[in-house]
Amino acid sequence: MKHLSKLPNVGTTIFSVMSALANEHNAINMSQGFPNFKSDSKLIDLVSQAMNSGFNQYAPMPGNMELREAIAKKMELLYNSTYNPETEITVTAGATQAIYTIISTFIRPNDEVIIFRPAYDCYEPAIEINGGKTISIQLNAPHYKVNWEEVSTHFSSKTKMIIINTPQNPSGSVFTKADMLALQKLTENTNCIVLSDEVYEHIIYDGLEHESACKFPGLKSRSFITASFGKTFHNTGWKVGYCCAPKELMDEFKKVHQFNVFSVNHPTQKALADYLKEPNNYLGLSEFYQTKRDLFLSLIKDSRFKYIPAKGTYFQVLDFSEITKENDVDFAKRLTINHGLAAIPLSVFNDNNKDDKVLRFCFAKTDDTLKKAAEIINNI
Repeated sequence: MKHLSKLPNVGTTIFSVMSALANEHNAINMSQGFPNFKSDSKLIDLVSQAMNSGFNQYAPMPGNMELREAIAKKMELLYNSTYNPETEITVTAGATQAIYTIISTFIRPNDEVIIFRPAYDCYEPAIEINGGKTISIQLNAPHYKVNWEEVSTHFSSKTKMIIINTPQNPSGSVFTKADMLALQKLTENTNCIVLSDEVYEHIIYDGLEHESACKFPGLKSRSFITASFGKTFHNTGWKVGYCCAPKELMDEFKKVHQFNVFSVNHPTQKALADYLKEPNNYLGLSEFYQTKRDLFLSLIKDSRFKYIPAKGTYFQVLDFSEITKENDVDFAKRLTINHGLAAIPLSVFNDNNKDDKVLRFCFAKTDDTLKKAAEIINNI
């Protein structure tokens, strides 16, 4: 049988390709964005306790109430921003499900959605499958800064949504307060929704502050914020995240969410609710990961790769332009096959596969893994 594909240009993701290549060649996998160290044993124990205490049936559709209340307290503590746990917070099967559901809820055929490239690869397919049109704004290496005058030339009455990601995967850059104010000004007095992907909110460096959309009243009123417990607490396989939005937006979101996943893993939600009672469980993450970033960069400082230290996320972009003129995808594959180290080429996230001769390395790894990877990098 033959069927017309709704995503004819989509193949296997680069993450799957590079991880499979890493497995095939027994390479150190710094490509896919997951830690290779354990979650806190206290959190693991809390999941077991929740199971043994009977939290094994459906959670409420928007999420376990204790968890929603804990999320609301976290948003207030970090950003002095209030969300009603009854009506403005929904627990989701990871941030990607939240993003897909937001886009599915609001994007109709021919609606335009602005994204910033290099962009995480789940945005455009979700837009396309709902009949929307992706408007790409290409950010340029090495700083990946937004030119808001350029953005304004692409913004029109057809612009239904703008998707931002800060701290940004894959570049490791962050939106500044000035960026958020510019976005707020651009969207005021419009019907444009802002989807703010903030899954790395707790992983930001060098004394910078995370500028959440909820800190800016004009943005908060039109924004969904998506977040990930998997990224935050080193357990990406649990696939639990959440989103926050004003009630009138969240009401529409839940209409779609309830027929998509309905509800999310209940014992994990209960465990996370208990774990969030101690703010230090997430307040120390920036320092934890900055130590890893700084170790990794100190180990490769004499290599032929060039870099600007990542401002956020647990990804570091390295420029290989002084090593080879190869296409970044070809170099990434050769690095994996011949040298035993897997990374992600950034061209796959860019408009027209723009090749800046850079690779993304995930440094959410044990110190031993980082030292082994650095040894390979220093010998290239």
